Amino acid sequence: MAKNIQSPNTDDSQQALKQYGSSIITIILLVLAGYFGWTYWQDNHARVDTVAADYYADIQRLNDEVNLAAQNPDLEAEALSALADSRDQLNKDIDALVETHGDSIYAWQALMIKARQQVDSDDYAGALDSLDKALAIDLGDAGLSAITRLRYAETLLASGDADKALAEANNDMPSSFEASQQELLGDIYMAQGDEDKAIQSYNNAWELLRKRQETRAVLALKMESLGVIPEPIEGQASLIQASVPVAAPSEPLSIESNNSDVDTASADSAAIVDSSSGNNSVNNSNDSDQAAQ
Repeated sequence: MAKNIQSPNTDDSQQALKQYGSSIITIILLVLAGYFGWTYWQDNHARVDTVAADYYADIQRLNDEVNLAAQNPDLEAEALSALADSRDQLNKDIDALVETHGDSIYAWQALMIKARQQVDSDDYAGALDSLDKALAIDLGDAGLSAITRLRYAETLLASGDADKALAEANNDMPSSFEASQQELLGDIYMAQGDEDKAIQSYNNAWELLRKRQETRAVLALKMESLGVIPEPIEGQASLIQASVPVAAPSEPLSIESNNSDVDTASADSAAIVDSSSGNNSVNNSNDSDQAAQ
């Protein structure tokens, strides 16, 4: 009868399995748990972003409706009442979004909309409170923080507190926001009656814009009101201008240049939110500080 002889290799394998088997199983379980946990987090996070995006899309639509109605100076009593109701509903929707998705880009954007509406209604205390909440959202983006701080300082100035506005405006800003920062400092110095410092800040802003070959008509008017004639800034030729052939002398070519100034209401578009996909992006190019104007 043949003997069942175990080889030395078999004995070694069994011994190793006894010694390390439980550790190997534990490691495998941890890896699987981590993988499925990460997958669950990604799926859940994407779902939350989609919900927040839908919330924000509704808020943006209602905000557009309110802004459009508010532009009509001849609203009758019934229309004015409807406008007030829409504003109340807009604030409620924003509050609900902030409560449920308070750490998202959508909450920040909604709070900026609310602050704008409050400033338009001369509710500076309410606007400052909304901007405080926006500042508390940690989005890890220096550009968004700069936009919020500049808006906060502007609101302080509008409320009549130039000293606090100056302290806020003097915070460090990314280089792409320095032109707007200097222009705002000029506005604050003017409110304090210090024309020399105002002129210096306006000149600083203008020179920063010159380096970027940009111009701001409103800033030029501010400087001219103080007796300073800013040297014209030649803007960069656009792609359209560069591609248009030179006309014959008998047919002079006239191209209307675009005004690079951004309306104050455009600050609420500083964060470009894709509500259909839940993705978001922020324009941090050289002219990004115009979003804070």
